[in-house]
Amino acid sequence: MPRGLALGAPGLSEPLLRERRRILGAVQERIEEVAETAVAAMRAEIPSYALGDERFFDDVRDQVLTHYRIKVAALAGDGEIAAEDLGFSRAAAMRRARAGFALEDWISAFRVGRQVFWNAVLETVGTSELAQQAALSLVTPMMRYVDYASTHAAQAYVEYQQHIVADADRERRDLLDQLLAGVAPTRGPLLTAAQAYGIGPNSPMMVVVAAVCLGDTRGGDIASAETGYATGAALTVAGVWASRTLVVVRQGEVIAVPVVRTGMDEEDICTHFAAMQRRLGREGTTLSMGISTVARGASELPRAYREARAALDLVPSGGGVAALPRLSPFDYLALRADDLARRLVDPRVRALLEEDRRRGDTLAATVRAFAEADLNLRLAADRLRVHHNTAHYRLRRIEERTGRNPRRIADLLELLVALAIRDGAGEGEDRP
Repeated sequence: MPRGLALGAPGLSEPLLRERRRILGAVQERIEEVAETAVAAMRAEIPSYALGDERFFDDVRDQVLTHYRIKVAALAGDGEIAAEDLGFSRAAAMRRARAGFALEDWISAFRVGRQVFWNAVLETVGTSELAQQAALSLVTPMMRYVDYASTHAAQAYVEYQQHIVADADRERRDLLDQLLAGVAPTRGPLLTAAQAYGIGPNSPMMVVVAAVCLGDTRGGDIASAETGYATGAALTVAGVWASRTLVVVRQGEVIAVPVVRTGMDEEDICTHFAAMQRRLGREGTTLSMGISTVARGASELPRAYREARAALDLVPSGGGVAALPRLSPFDYLALRADDLARRLVDPRVRALLEEDRRRGDTLAATVRAFAEADLNLRLAADRLRVHHNTAHYRLRRIEERTGRNPRRIADLLELLVALAIRDGAGEGEDRP
């Protein structure tokens, strides 16, 4: 942006300059009327302005008048407009931003003001060729003034928005830090922020921890990458309750603290975030996500955060969701199995299960169905939609290959554990 803006026209002939000054003088004589017309046009054309009260329009009128007077003086002379001359406009931009007006509406006001001013110029031109040439000489400098002034105003808007975003981000971080220390705020701005998210000392809450997978080309350090903030924003959409969820990007992860509101349960929370993880995956951001059980109040949130972090460790490198409310203790222990636990699985069992997976997992499905049917083979066969002789053959084959008889509780349990460990070690599979 230039240091100053010159709107004079030293290259024009003296007759053109005199005619130009005559036109500007005529506009100056009715400047307050022109400003009033501009304010009325803004009120009619900009919906958010139409909602303003008289105090607001007094401010708008003052802004328009000041702009018009500066513009007329600059167009009629050879002086420069400096950035300091537009300090009044920057201050007004801050007021509009603070009041919640969109930047587009503020820029629209400049557009309306420019058009009304130009109409006022045309009304004074007349029909002479000299007057028309003088009017045309005003077009470019008028556009330059609007560009210069609106750019300064936009900068003020951006600065204010950055300030607000930084403050809001800092407030969210401070609130999260206090909650993860197990303490609900009791006064001040943090109490107000907590109440905005529906968080009270005894509110039922869960913790969701998400991180961009290292294999995601758009990933990296989520705390410093645009992806992280986009992810944080995305986690707060899709659902009327979700926009009121505390979400913070912090230390390489996104942390969300959804409140389990009236009419909801933990399954609703799990469903929402699992759907969000899938949607972001389709859009190119692969997330790993861990979800805790319910914390009954702020004092239990540290435990919930540890749970979410532990659940996140269960997610394979290809991304997915590990939701503890959807896991049984058996599932959780199997997913936590280390290399030693895998080595303790009988090689014959491991070999059969790996071969079975390549062939469609029919034996694994039979073992699970047999266990879920409480060792009732006929019921298991019905659920598998196979003849009971087929189910019987499969169990006999498992015993022959592994030495484990699925009809014995101890052997069946060992087979189920081996299956869970095998599936838990799978890459790229979604967790329950």
